[in-house]
Amino acid sequence: MTYRQTSAHEVLNDEAPPLLPAALIEDDAQALHAAHEVAKLAREHAAQRDRERQLPWRELELFTRLGLGGIRIPRQYGGAEVSHVTLAEVFRIICAADPALGQIPQNQFGLLSVIENVGSEVQKRKVFAGILAGRRLANAGPERNSRNTLEITARITRSDAGLSVSGEKFYSTGALFAHWVAVKAIDDDGVGVLGLVARGVPGLRIVDDWSGFGQRTTASGTVQLDQAPVADDLVFHNSLLSEVPSLQGALSQLIQAAIDAGIAEAALDDAIAFVREHSRPWVEANVERASEELYTIAEVGRLKVELNAANALLERAGQVLDEVSARPVDAESAARASIAVAEAKVLTTEIALAASEKLFELAGSRATLAEFNLDRHWRNARVHTLHDPVRWKVHAVGNYHLNGAKPARHSWI
Repeated sequence: MTYRQTSAHEVLNDEAPPLLPAALIEDDAQALHAAHEVAKLAREHAAQRDRERQLPWRELELFTRLGLGGIRIPRQYGGAEVSHVTLAEVFRIICAADPALGQIPQNQFGLLSVIENVGSEVQKRKVFAGILAGRRLANAGPERNSRNTLEITARITRSDAGLSVSGEKFYSTGALFAHWVAVKAIDDDGVGVLGLVARGVPGLRIVDDWSGFGQRTTASGTVQLDQAPVADDLVFHNSLLSEVPSLQGALSQLIQAAIDAGIAEAALDDAIAFVREHSRPWVEANVERASEELYTIAEVGRLKVELNAANALLERAGQVLDEVSARPVDAESAARASIAVAEAKVLTTEIALAASEKLFELAGSRATLAEFNLDRHWRNARVHTLHDPVRWKVHAVGNYHLNGAKPARHSWI
């Protein structure tokens, strides 16, 4: 069995992926250049990978080799610490080429933010050095049959042999590709912790059973843990995040919004190209080309305006995070950052869904042929925007401006 030839519902071997050397990105310009390099490669076979559920190993390994995995690591630990504006743009660029590829490393950045906020100096130096050396970090937090995403049944316990974790996780985006799998669990004292389980240890099994109709190649499936050992210095008290103001949730949501913005851009670009190159004008339009239809022109104009507005709010949200992070974060500034991101995410959600749906209305029936696989844009938008219900973003924004209510402190706001 190899990592390059996996299929849905196949239990993968327990070996860690190869550790590839990673370049050291030093500034924002280098990060953006690397993102365009990854996007160029990812775009080549994105439709085929989606159609055949081929995992983007080559593309993700380029992401790692170019050093993009560590671009938000603070400079004092050797990272570039690029701006939040640049971080969002990196993900938007890559996700316009392949949003499934972009979603795979997004959890790494949220987890690194957790570690930056609650980890000891020794822990931060160990993990950050590992990431800069090419290791990948991924999520195994949510559980399939819990009441909500915050309910955890996995347990981390201590015995004479040391710490180990048992449980089963789902929606484990990135775990298949990772060198460390971050597992949320409850410890012997009933406290929520985050343990980084090294790939290759006994008791850790990853199942590629993600069957979602969108974001097909994220391998967001099951992680099974049966007394999988965890190093003491790789256990973090992430429950402290709810007690101390931080930008962890805002950063995580900024990336999610950037993914949706990328999906929207790809859908609109493909709609425009298809109308120009393939679509026939409606008989009553009395024009030679579909691109000359008045209603089509108006709809493309409307979508472009909405996409530009979403991207502007996304950039503004990144700027707010940069302003807030320039000084100690307090409850008010953390709330302001979360609300700025929520506002952006409302529009990126709406334009991702609208552009991917309007594509077919404007392009016509030929656009539905399987050979073009244009439905992947809507499938990706519909699945990814379900992560964090946009109706709650609208509520948070309204409650903040109307009643001064600060949003909850977690990764979903």
